[in-house]
Amino acid sequence: MSGSLDWLWARLQENPNPHVLDCGPIRSPTVAVLAERGCRLYVGDLLSLVWRADGMLWDRTPEIPLFRTERLLSELPAIRPGSLSVALCWQLLDLLPCEARTEVVRRMLLYLKPGGVLFLILREPHLTKGADTVWCLETLTKLAARAVGEKPFPYPPLSNREMQQLIPAGSTKTVLTRTGLREVLAVK
Repeated sequence: MSGSLDWLWARLQENPNPHVLDCGPIRSPTVAVLAERGCRLYVGDLLSLVWRADGMLWDRTPEIPLFRTERLLSELPAIRPGSLSVALCWQLLDLLPCEARTEVVRRMLLYLKPGGVLFLILREPHLTKGADTVWCLETLTKLAARAVGEKPFPYPPLSNREMQQLIPAGSTKTVLTRTGLREVLAVK
């Protein structure tokens, strides 16, 4: 069971049809769980795009390569600002260069309605591998790792302080797990 997911769904119990964005590769267990809950699901698989090694997210023409954050965000479906109840970002922030994190979080917060929640999984510093792990919901309150990865993480982990700085107008709730991961809920 996940303490953060318990908290998340208890918070949304009055909402019969929450709108949810999944930023990872869509998995049938997640779809089934969210459909049973009555959610409207949007899919914008940013994780698969970040995992690719073809360089389409980097502009290498300047002397110092630039990450194309807008190119990444262009993969999101059309979502009306202030309409989402939840954005499932999984380990997205662990896979992005520092300079891209602020804009990605800003966009996710733009999509959330007041009281909406950004759900993230962040690694602790001692976890160096697993960047290609695929997450899904097994139930509303239970996460599952499908295809547990062995790929090393490309960037240093975010600290709790850095995460709080990314969410200036909201608040964060962090739940530590036994596996060296933090489940972070950022409330708009």
